[in-house]
Amino acid sequence: MLNLIDDSDEAEIEKILAHHTAINADANETGSHEQQFRDVLQALPAAVYTTDAEGRITFFNEACIEFAGRVPDIGDMWCVSWKLFRSDGTPLAHEECPMAITLRENRPVRNVEAIAERPDGSRICFMPYPTPLRDADGRLIGAVNMLVDTTMRKQAEERMMRLAWEVDHRANNLLAVIQAILRLTKADTAEEFQAVFQGRLSALANVQRLFSVSRWTGANIRAIIEQELKPYAVHDSKRVAISGGDLRLTATLAQAIAVSVHELATNAAKYGSLSSPSGKIAVSWRTDNANLSLRWQESGGPRVAEPTRSGFGVNAVNGVVRTLSGTITRQWKPEGLICEFCFPDIAA
Repeated sequence: MLNLIDDSDEAEIEKILAHHTAINADANETGSHEQQFRDVLQALPAAVYTTDAEGRITFFNEACIEFAGRVPDIGDMWCVSWKLFRSDGTPLAHEECPMAITLRENRPVRNVEAIAERPDGSRICFMPYPTPLRDADGRLIGAVNMLVDTTMRKQAEERMMRLAWEVDHRANNLLAVIQAILRLTKADTAEEFQAVFQGRLSALANVQRLFSVSRWTGANIRAIIEQELKPYAVHDSKRVAISGGDLRLTATLAQAIAVSVHELATNAAKYGSLSSPSGKIAVSWRTDNANLSLRWQESGGPRVAEPTRSGFGVNAVNGVVRTLSGTITRQWKPEGLICEFCFPDIAA
């Protein structure tokens, strides 16, 4: 949480009181005293106004006009603002505002947040600093109030809270995905397990980098697929063909596709089209309403036959796809594997 109480704001109101005390002590005439004090307040960039002991406004500076979105009237009671609300959005009557409390109880009011509404409907979050003004004998003669606009601070606080929630959400999501990958990763030896698991984590890391570049608004499907297939197109860009419209994916879907493409590419490099110099990969996708269809097609490699048992990579892909209620179909054609994915409700 941001601390909305700024020491410089408190120091500013102390300066105002110091000016008032000094002028009050030095001035021989009441008119001279008031004019000097008002000149000091008018020069301040913050919205400042004064009232008499009854709460009637006796002065406001130019910054008050900008703050209130209107020109207040001398003699208005307690506030320069048109309408007031508490920080929770409920209406705040002027007779219950901080300035009214200061005059009623003859004490400063601090650590209060409020919302001022202008006549045009716009609103400002602010902190008031109502402080009693006393004469040389200590009698209450009025009050001065400084209104500090905290709208930007509140927005920054809300952004920080949203960021903290987002980081927590994404961290939990990523840990869940890693746990799922760990559970789905199988191997015959420890060395093989390490290599397979590390490869899948690298696919996730690539997606996280894409999220970071986009400021966590998502990841582009083309960028995900290009990243995973880039190592296989270094020496011959024609080996990999990628086609499809621009589409930004949510975190969970992006991670699922990254892991799936990684597994397909790894399998193709070991047994499929990418194991042959003349082999090629074609990846395409399209959207139908809220559904995403992705097609992986291999060609130019060794003849392919449907395996007699499901390999570890196949089971891993199946598991990742199922977590998103997706479907996957495979066609083991002699000229190469064709794999088709369908993910529903991607718009949600």
